[in-house]
Amino acid sequence: MRFFIASLLVIAGLAVPSPALAAGNTLTVNVGTAVRPVTHVASGGLYAVDTGTTVPAELHLNHLTQPPPGTQQLGNGATTPCCDGLQVAAKVTSAGAQQFWRLPDIYPGFPYGWVSWSDWESKVTTMVNARVAATGTTNVDGYELWNEPDWTWNTSAAGTFNAGWTRTYQKIRTLDATTPIAGPSISYYNHDYLVSFLTNARDTGTLPDVIVWHELDLHDYLNVGADVADYRAIEASLGISARPISINEYASPDQVDIPSVAAHYMAVFERYGVRDAERAYWYEAGTLNGLLYNNSPTASYWPYKWYGDMSGNIVQTVPSSWLDGVAAYDGTRKIVNVVFGGDSGANTVQVNGLSALGSQVSVTLNKTGVTGRTTNSSATTVSTSTYTVSNGGITVPVSGMLAEAAYQLVITPASGVTTWQQRYEAENATVVNAARLGASSASNGGYVGRIDGSSTSRDQSFVDFTVNVPTARSYTMTVGYANATGATATQGLAYNGGAWSTISYPATAAWGVFGSTVSTTVTLKAGYNVIRLAKGSPNFAGGTGYAELDYLNLA
Repeated sequence: MRFFIASLLVIAGLAVPSPALAAGNTLTVNVGTAVRPVTHVASGGLYAVDTGTTVPAELHLNHLTQPPPGTQQLGNGATTPCCDGLQVAAKVTSAGAQQFWRLPDIYPGFPYGWVSWSDWESKVTTMVNARVAATGTTNVDGYELWNEPDWTWNTSAAGTFNAGWTRTYQKIRTLDATTPIAGPSISYYNHDYLVSFLTNARDTGTLPDVIVWHELDLHDYLNVGADVADYRAIEASLGISARPISINEYASPDQVDIPSVAAHYMAVFERYGVRDAERAYWYEAGTLNGLLYNNSPTASYWPYKWYGDMSGNIVQTVPSSWLDGVAAYDGTRKIVNVVFGGDSGANTVQVNGLSALGSQVSVTLNKTGVTGRTTNSSATTVSTSTYTVSNGGITVPVSGMLAEAAYQLVITPASGVTTWQQRYEAENATVVNAARLGASSASNGGYVGRIDGSSTSRDQSFVDFTVNVPTARSYTMTVGYANATGATATQGLAYNGGAWSTISYPATAAWGVFGSTVSTTVTLKAGYNVIRLAKGSPNFAGGTGYAELDYLNLA
């Protein structure tokens, strides 16, 4: 949360500088070059969910930052606190997301009104104890110790932030040795600040589990690649192992509701290996940061919905001038999904690596409106065409582009496309206290391992698959797995919050080597369902042995 000169210019009715836009650019999509598994990195928000928020499952939310239990924060003109992370925890989990708790938002104002160290440590104790006591709550994957300390930390009253970080970190670890700690959450990427912070954290044994900073200035998506590279160089120079990167506030106040800007951020976060990213909270809370108005879609909703439709692997995109985008390939269904934008006039999307789709492909072009956060809006289909694949690729002209709009290309075989998704890769699912890994024998090249935790709701390991089926009926669910324990292993199986059963995995030859399957029957409702496979989970006694998960298939 920061207030920008750009915002003042907008309020005053003055133009905010924007890049020169020119037609004639080509976005290149290389389907054969996988970047990483689809996890919908950019699908998240700060204060995105309140108790009255309806979270559409089709968005496949990845990560949120919410205020802590007992929050008193009155952000952006609010008259009552909202969005308490514990109160919305079930909603967050059912949406397939995980969340940080932003601890300083226990204070009512922003910038924060520091009182004293005894007051702060008392507050920290209360918040952390509330998490520990919430034995039925999962998916809280970090305490964010402070927010934008580069300008909100009261050095004169509280001492240096580095010393304050160390003291607060150590206090939390006396109360909860399990939940990750995230920070420093500076308001913009600052090399010197991070060197000082990380040196102190390394030397005091208080390194964050997740590194956090914000990208909030105009066109900050242009800086993400350089910022990530510089941060990784700092880690290497200090002998620190690589931390996951969270950009838990992104987009300036005057760009957060521009659909093409969303496509730009999606592209760079995926391209440069960010783990999660959250839309900034500049206006009202509980609307998925402007994706919903009266719980219905705005124009910016649609690029996130299209992004949420992605499965399989994110594949390489090569931008041209201001034309950029994110793309994914689902090799099981042979679907290419591209979300792009940022330029005006007549431009082109070149898609390579389509030989597996056949000699002809069907191409659908969709576009968003540009009507802002307080108007409901639908996406429109611009065209549906058949293209002949030449030298493994196609060239799709896109005329009359609006620089602010987002566009989607969906490319499928001209015939024989399955009407619904049956195969769900484990690495695309919500992975809690486990790890996404790669293996050549795994379906789509990825799997989930280290599904080992079972003691408390803070370390219990499970994988939540959000599936979408056409009719309410019983389905045969086949699970690809590996189990090298030498004996049959079990995991818990539950769906849509229902009763637990167990699924058994006979021993296989080796870890990370796949081809073995087991099957069972699940009864699902029409539409979206959440299927959990768990070593440990609330209300489940715990699995026996260990198993790695490759995929599940419904038939």
